[in-house]
Amino acid sequence: MDVQDYVYKLNTGREFPMVGFGTYKIKGKNLIYSVIDAALKAGYKSIDTAAVYGNEEDIGLALKDLLPKYNLKREDIFITTKLAPSDFGRERAVKAVEKSLKNLGVDYIDLYLIHWPGVSSVPVDSSVNRKERFETWETLTNLYNTGCLRAIGVSNYTVRHLAELLDKDNIVKPAVNQVELHPYFRQEQLRTACEKAGILVQAYCSLGGSAGANHLLNDSTVVEIAQRLGRTPAQVLLRWALQLNAAVIPKSVNPDRIASNIALNFELLPKDMELLNSLKTVKKFAWDPEIVA
Repeated sequence: MDVQDYVYKLNTGREFPMVGFGTYKIKGKNLIYSVIDAALKAGYKSIDTAAVYGNEEDIGLALKDLLPKYNLKREDIFITTKLAPSDFGRERAVKAVEKSLKNLGVDYIDLYLIHWPGVSSVPVDSSVNRKERFETWETLTNLYNTGCLRAIGVSNYTVRHLAELLDKDNIVKPAVNQVELHPYFRQEQLRTACEKAGILVQAYCSLGGSAGANHLLNDSTVVEIAQRLGRTPAQVLLRWALQLNAAVIPKSVNPDRIASNIALNFELLPKDMELLNSLKTVKKFAWDPEIVA
């Protein structure tokens, strides 16, 4: 099976591409156009963005122009975007969704995530965070029921945050929980909780951190496996996540790397998975949601 055809059936019943293209920190109309062009050419069918990335409008314009180039229609592409921490609350959330729809130039968003479990300008230990999270989830559920959001989910939710939501009566379960996940931060407990609840885990920071924090790509075990398989360290790390049944959203502005990051039609041997799952280094490259009440 080509990795372009590697899909997961969400708890909504819709198929979701397991390899998507991430756009965090990629900004500027011309740059967005070139990376979306390269991504579609390479076979990506899923594009991940967020309101706080400040690139929704440029992504929408690029897709409108480029989809016909690759004989694709809107329904062939899976678009994910996210609610900013400043947009919690019933009225603000509705306005945020409307703005994202307008920016992206679409009638519906395939997957809409609560980006962070905390509310902007609210102390991390305040119970207001719990109240606002649930009210916002109810609002997104109503929008989901109208059809303008085809699936709803969360990002950076811990086991505790998920349990609080799933404990409510008559709620729509999140379809996805997008979290930091890589061999230095394997999130075993969270992955187990999501699997039991029928929630797909989607990994970010699969290749380590940004701004030169590439310790993971240079890890001797990762490099050895990559050399033995004739693959890049990035491909090994992405394939590791896929074999844990986690989706990935690698990002790059380099066309060759964009193509390489979806060329994942190979298997890591059980011994390779065991080696990666046994790495002693524990390191987070992104923010820590555990501190949010």
